[in-house]
Amino acid sequence: MTSEGKGAGIMLDPQLIQETGEVYRNPTEVQMSQIVLPCHANHCGELSVGQLLKWMDSTACLSAERHAGCSCVTASVDDIHFEHTIGVGQVVSIIAKVNRAFTSSMEVGILVTCEDLYSDRQWKVCHAFATFVSRRTEAGKLKQVIPYTQMEQMEYSLAAERRRMRLIHAEIITDLLSSSTAQLGECQEYDDAVPSEKTRVESVELVLPPHANHQVSTFGGQIMAWMENVATIAASRLCNAHPTLRTIDMFHFRGPSHIGDRLVLKAIVNNAFKHSMEVGVCAEAYQGGEPLRHINSAFMTFEVLDSDRKPRTLPHLRPEPVDGRRRYKEAIARKKIRLDRKYIISCKQTEVPLSVPWDLSNQMYLSYNNVSALKLMDTRNNWVLTSEKNKVRLYTLEENHMLCVKVEMYVSVPAEQVFHLLSDLRRRKEWDRHYEECEVINQADEDDTLYRVVTPCVSKGGKGKDFILLASRRKPCDSRDPYLIALRSVTLPNHPPTEDFSRGEVLCAGFTIWEESSSVTKFTYYNQATPGVLPYISTDVAGLSSSFYSTFSACSQFLEANKDSLGALPPSSFLFKTPLP
Repeated sequence: MTSEGKGAGIMLDPQLIQETGEVYRNPTEVQMSQIVLPCHANHCGELSVGQLLKWMDSTACLSAERHAGCSCVTASVDDIHFEHTIGVGQVVSIIAKVNRAFTSSMEVGILVTCEDLYSDRQWKVCHAFATFVSRRTEAGKLKQVIPYTQMEQMEYSLAAERRRMRLIHAEIITDLLSSSTAQLGECQEYDDAVPSEKTRVESVELVLPPHANHQVSTFGGQIMAWMENVATIAASRLCNAHPTLRTIDMFHFRGPSHIGDRLVLKAIVNNAFKHSMEVGVCAEAYQGGEPLRHINSAFMTFEVLDSDRKPRTLPHLRPEPVDGRRRYKEAIARKKIRLDRKYIISCKQTEVPLSVPWDLSNQMYLSYNNVSALKLMDTRNNWVLTSEKNKVRLYTLEENHMLCVKVEMYVSVPAEQVFHLLSDLRRRKEWDRHYEECEVINQADEDDTLYRVVTPCVSKGGKGKDFILLASRRKPCDSRDPYLIALRSVTLPNHPPTEDFSRGEVLCAGFTIWEESSSVTKFTYYNQATPGVLPYISTDVAGLSSSFYSTFSACSQFLEANKDSLGALPPSSFLFKTPLP
């Protein structure tokens, strides 16, 4: 049963009630509800993840096609973490909607929940983001998504950052694997280890009309289901028990498959850790005597649960020589990357520590987290105007026992120039008295720079503070995006705290820069106040000081004085990369 645009067991955000009194429905939203039957389940009475993947893909595809007005194909799926299993007799509800459309691709958000009809309980199973590509024949871009609610605005804004990460993901992972595996030693040998060859699985499937859409292309969900099937067999051969799939890493479809293809699916356990194992899966296609075409590769993580639903200890794995040892080492590196990604990206903002260690293996995810946190603050609409002076507005917002501050003003300077001038934190001391010193520690890449900032003491006889900040810059993806400069604290082993300064921390701060016209720019400063930052702003928030206004008036004067400056270039324009030791 598929219902398009109708709510089913999901609590409505109060904002979804329109002024007319009608309940707002996202025009691209599609819902599917399925009761789990024995034919959908494995021998443990749990819904097959392969079947769930097919339902998720179908629902997401219908949402993408509703927006595009033409047929669409699955291009990629981001990491999926399955939080719970689903039993026979329970109801699966899948909601999919387009978060944002780009030139020819769309990001579709997918939420899967489960309902027990007898106890009236509901719980989240997983959420995912899939990218679909339209197959329109005529030229022209996809129509834009117009966000209506605060939640839609947030997902719209974050979709651009997720897209950026997808585009560089494969290259970054390749670099990290090559550098990480080189540092690993030889594989440990165990007498009772299971040979990896024992876990090897190969299967072939003939693509028939029920497996394909009306454009005769094989459903992406069907391919994922077949891949999950062989991966489960491989995992079972290692532990001689039924494994539970926990995560699927981000993957991309390399090419299409069609009716009549023979799909060859191969799987093998790459490595077994204490409570989990990584299985690598590959899908290739051919017709007649033609060579194999690579369709997709994926890495899946399995656990084996005991009677108390706790992960069991797994047997050791003995890898094959050469390729097996390479896969074994790469699995160790991927596990670290996976943990970094889950730790930094999946945590709620309130759960992430103030300072996270920065290194090359988590640079991409810290940058994503940095920009996403600023975008989340920018999409909030419940700010309270505290005061206004000389066209500088000060807003506050208290959430989760944290005080957030927002300063907003306009300048007669082109937006791109404002972006370049504010991007280089070394120039901030020209207008901000709180920046006594600022030095570049590391130019990670064109978009990310690490700085050490020294600020004066706010009380007599006390120490000054220093901060180690990651500055992440983003140019607009299109006219509906601002320029962004996001700041957060990180820790570096070669820049520990010293006795001369008290180490301060910034959870989330930065600027959004909106182009109002070719010569007028609105820029907004945000700061999620931590104990280290609060002393600098508390008197302004309480109305006992106007230092904020003098600081940002000085900022306005700085921007006006340098609006024609050719020296307003980002640090990467004149610094060589200085990798950390």
